[in-house]
Amino acid sequence: MGEMIESNLESMSELVSLCKRRGYIFQSSEIYGGLASCWDYGPLGVELKNNVKSRWWKAMTYRPDIEGIDAAILMHPDVWKASGHIDNFTDPLVDCKNCKSRFRADNIDINAACSNCGKKDTFTEPRNFNLMFKTQMGPIEDTSADVYLRPETAQGIFVNFLNVQGTMRKKLPFGIAQIGKAFRNEITPGNFIFRTREFEQMEMQYFIKPGTQKEAMEDWKERRHKWHVDNGLRPENLRWAPHDSDNLAHYADMATDIEFKFPIGWGEMEGIHSRTDFDLKQHQEHSGKKLEYVDVMDGNKKYLPYVLETSVGCDRTLLALMCDAYRVENKGEDNERVVMRFHPAIAPIKVAVLPLSKKLEEPAKKLLEEIQMDYKCEYDVSQSIGKRYRRQDEIGTPYCITIDFDTLEDKAVTVRDRDSMVQERVPLDKISDYLRERLRF
Repeated sequence: MGEMIESNLESMSELVSLCKRRGYIFQSSEIYGGLASCWDYGPLGVELKNNVKSRWWKAMTYRPDIEGIDAAILMHPDVWKASGHIDNFTDPLVDCKNCKSRFRADNIDINAACSNCGKKDTFTEPRNFNLMFKTQMGPIEDTSADVYLRPETAQGIFVNFLNVQGTMRKKLPFGIAQIGKAFRNEITPGNFIFRTREFEQMEMQYFIKPGTQKEAMEDWKERRHKWHVDNGLRPENLRWAPHDSDNLAHYADMATDIEFKFPIGWGEMEGIHSRTDFDLKQHQEHSGKKLEYVDVMDGNKKYLPYVLETSVGCDRTLLALMCDAYRVENKGEDNERVVMRFHPAIAPIKVAVLPLSKKLEEPAKKLLEEIQMDYKCEYDVSQSIGKRYRRQDEIGTPYCITIDFDTLEDKAVTVRDRDSMVQERVPLDKISDYLRERLRF
């Protein structure tokens, strides 16, 4: 065997194909022709997503200074008035008068031809388009109240600041974390799950004493970068993209993004923002409720805390992990192998149990029962062992356990490592220890 040559993901279409083929991600409403930029997570995709969320939740809330919540998607409409979303959460929009296609005005040349129909001088004048989805709450549409699907999860944290601080007896600095769906009526979504109208956010708002935001920013930058690397992302595929003063959001005094090198180019995956006291001040003013923190360590001084936010897209993180893990070995050769080199903690399937023959299903199923309470497993008895290995490589399964006829005599199984493809004979009564040692995270 010659030297193994490895290549990375070259186009998003390669990944889309694998996701459909192996049950990671499907087009939403596919049997009806699909719904643009909406995606369903299949059996492997939901496991991968749950692993990402679990890793984030543990990193954020398994510590004494951060609590978790799960706020409602539907909130009082005045929340979005206070936050500025009703008046300012807009993109400039133009329509093509000929084909009715819509575009963001800041992404096109108004004098150029329409990229959809090719006609020139057909664009309307730019107008602001609010990105929030509006619906009605109440049984009769004419008399019901307008409400919105939340465009971010952060506001659910801010309006619960005093609830959490008081019930959990927290002192500054402390954080509130949340994972949840958000909705934005994007004009130009696309690039698979990179930009969608329905997505999941993992956000943490860290409440701090005013004047300490620079130290908090540096601390959380280091923590968040390390989290991504610990999940298996290669550092060379990550970079910082600080916002200059002209590009800061109206609520921020400092901000930076963590970008990942996707096949479509560098793209934002996580934002770390110093939001000052903007949000709490707005909600205090609009609600008429005092949201001040009483600092008993500073003579019972009252003030609105500043906020350091870490906001990461769950779907984009998952996309980055898949792009980074995708490798092709010996491309174009007879021994070509596509393998998803997931960190074992992220891999949707941890162990595959593969009986060499249907006659060996009894001991194979017994082994499966013993280990599946601890690890998400897959059981596969169809086709040759080589084809089954290749399936598990594309799934990203770290370990395959083969039960052969020798197992009946020596009470041992063959364990294959996904990355090295090295096979090792392990006694059945030692297999739990073997897996525990390698799948400890």
